[in-house]
Amino acid sequence: MSTQAIEVHPLAQQVSFTDSDMVVALVDGRIVSVPLVWFPRLASASRRQLENYEILADGEGIHWSDVDEDLSVAGLLRGTH
Repeated sequence: MSTQAIEVHPLAQQVSFTDSDMVVALVDGRIVSVPLVWFPRLASASRRQLENYEILADGEGIHWSDVDEDLSVAGLLRGTH
């Protein structure tokens, strides 16, 4: 029996925040939660600045122009911070 790896390109659909975490909903139904302290610019941002994000490249990345921060969804899943 042979198994083939399925190539998956995770794409962000929506971003929300708790007091300590960023929560990213992916188009495939997964939810990724990461601590804001991993990203100092986001950790020190106001709620208004956090909620002023843009989904890039059909969901491959997230951009916050107010705090000049860009994150890739693939990096979030790898635990890159």
